[in-house]
Amino acid sequence: MKDLIVMPTAPGKTPPTAPQAIGWTLTALVGAFLAFDASIKLLVIRPVVDAFDQIGFPISLARGLGALEVVILVLYLTPRTAVLGAVLLTGLLGGAVASHLRLLDPLFSHILFGVYVAVLAWGGLYLRDEGLRRLLPLRS
Repeated sequence: MKDLIVMPTAPGKTPPTAPQAIGWTLTALVGAFLAFDASIKLLVIRPVVDAFDQIGFPISLARGLGALEVVILVLYLTPRTAVLGAVLLTGLLGGAVASHLRLLDPLFSHILFGVYVAVLAWGGLYLRDEGLRRLLPLRS
């Protein structure tokens, strides 16, 4: 029985806790969304052209915003720079919220979508990063 190994881990590493696993899952969802959004902006496909036209942004900004999203995504997914990535991501999403608010788009589907993504991003980071939990402890 003592030879039975359930989950091998690297020396000095402990397996992730349930909150950490949930945090990485949320991080992966946010990462997948950002990777998709950045790629369609870099490719400048028809829906991006239509969306930029509707919002009133020149299409020449699409590739720059896509590249910015890639940089923010890399920062967010890298553990050492994840908090900086989350702060920059929050700023980017705040701009999206402001843009949709200016157009009086539907509240729950358009205006608050950036808020939903930011909550998932920070929630995932909070669950996976012990240092952030120590810095901002939840108290009852």
